Amino acid sequence: MKSIDELLELEPGLEYLGLTNLKKVHWNYCTPILYEHAVKNNEGVITHLGPLFVSRPGKSTGRAPDDKFIVKDENTADKINWGKVNVPYDATDDKFIVKDENTADKINWGKVNVPYDAKKFDYVFERVKAYLQDREIYVQDSYAGADNRYRVSIRVITEFAWQALFARNLLLRIRDRSQLVDFSPEFTLIAMPKFLGNPELDEINSETFILVNFTKKIILICGTYYGGEIKKSVFTVLNYLLPQKKVLSMHCSANVGRGGDTALFFGLSGTGKTTLSASPDRTLIGDDEHGWSDKGIFNFEGGCYAKVINLSKEAEPEIYETTRKFGTILENVIIDPVTRAVNLDDSSITENTRAAYPLTHLNNVVRDGKGDHPENVIFLTADAFGILPPISKLTSEQASYHFLLGYTAKVAGTEAGVTEPMATFSSCFGAPFMPLHPSEYAKLLSKKITEYNVKCWLVNTGWTGGPYGVGHRISIKHTRALLNAALEGKLDEVEYTIDPFFGFEIPQQCPGVPEEILMPKNTWENKESYEKKAKELSEEFKEKFKQYEPVVSNEVKKAGPLV
Repeated sequence: MKSIDELLELEPGLEYLGLTNLKKVHWNYCTPILYEHAVKNNEGVITHLGPLFVSRPGKSTGRAPDDKFIVKDENTADKINWGKVNVPYDATDDKFIVKDENTADKINWGKVNVPYDAKKFDYVFERVKAYLQDREIYVQDSYAGADNRYRVSIRVITEFAWQALFARNLLLRIRDRSQLVDFSPEFTLIAMPKFLGNPELDEINSETFILVNFTKKIILICGTYYGGEIKKSVFTVLNYLLPQKKVLSMHCSANVGRGGDTALFFGLSGTGKTTLSASPDRTLIGDDEHGWSDKGIFNFEGGCYAKVINLSKEAEPEIYETTRKFGTILENVIIDPVTRAVNLDDSSITENTRAAYPLTHLNNVVRDGKGDHPENVIFLTADAFGILPPISKLTSEQASYHFLLGYTAKVAGTEAGVTEPMATFSSCFGAPFMPLHPSEYAKLLSKKITEYNVKCWLVNTGWTGGPYGVGHRISIKHTRALLNAALEGKLDEVEYTIDPFFGFEIPQQCPGVPEEILMPKNTWENKESYEKKAKELSEEFKEKFKQYEPVVSNEVKKAGPLV
């Protein structure tokens, strides 16, 4: 009987990488075969109704932003935004925040686009190649980008079958196997969780490292079992390549209405981006990463990587069903060892529980991953201070301002040291994955908003009636009603009030939503406390935006808070 590889008849080489003496290469296996290998290799178990639960040692429960580096060479030196944020005062840079007992657990010590020496990369890569000798590896060849004009061919090489399945789920599959014979990868991503870095030798921060080399078109992800690093590294590549082709790359979800109108939803983690874009009345294009070209919107991915903690069958029925389907990968969740039933309410490992599944697991999706130019752009924020209105209309200049800020807020209990709401900002709603300067993305967004006459909205999915601990989370029922009204044009003819602190327009009426909640001040019992906090948040916005003032127009500078 022929082996699987003989039946597949696909044995391309890896000579271009210098990989030699490999024990076995498993090429482009389908989902059932990858399941078989994952179970046989003790990488995970099959849970109730079919999802693959993957276990992992160590602390690989989320991304490792402090361990990601970009190789700096003659090709990238003048292109990458080599900025850093909140660097502790034992590093070598021009701006620091003192790290001491008062700030150690409160400050987000993340870094953005940290340079890595090209020769050092070559040295680390040689050690990775030595590590791979006499080992079995899995290869998946896929594309990123549903628009054929801008798609990037990606080869993912892993030491685990489940990570090959992750790449198969999240990237765009090549369903015609005859096309795999001549597949030529533009970028190669190598994920080796069991290969550990040496911080002193490799000049890295821990045993985990993510090295992106845009010149050699190689990505190394080592020392971490978290699948999200594969997805976000591919996103980083597209964020580098596409804007140079005048295509806006975006960290957003997208859907389309019954009338063919496309909408984009930008938002950081916890703002409801995935939940709100998966509307039963609209068809999903994608839930996380998209491009905006001269022909419209296109999804980068072929799947979803959804956060599933406390997932509700009633509130999110389609996403809930994916956690009960063959082909889905479950990370960080808790299962019953006897019944293999999944407990989505258990956060004992982490709040960051995830399901990775192909878009075909959802019924209401755009199969070709493309849509027309959007009619609406929505910025989602979870304002834990209870200051921002549930919905407000933005001018194009205000849209640029808030896109660059990327504001949301963390609440107590989400991170060590966070005891009260804390404002957090991530430019373009995805700073860790944006290699170019934020202004490059903002200029493209502004140009497209103006060119295609797009309506822009700021939607607060956070608190009302007071800050976290005093007020309460805005009802998802009301948020959906507000979004539907905006997308259906029902807010076009209503009267608006100018917010006295931030300057954007607030509708005075909306079908299905109590008028008293539209103006946040009305929901606060203590009006003076509201005004004090609104002024504080306004000043925080202005202070944070100072870094962008040299690269934006006067109109955008004036689009911030009025106070």
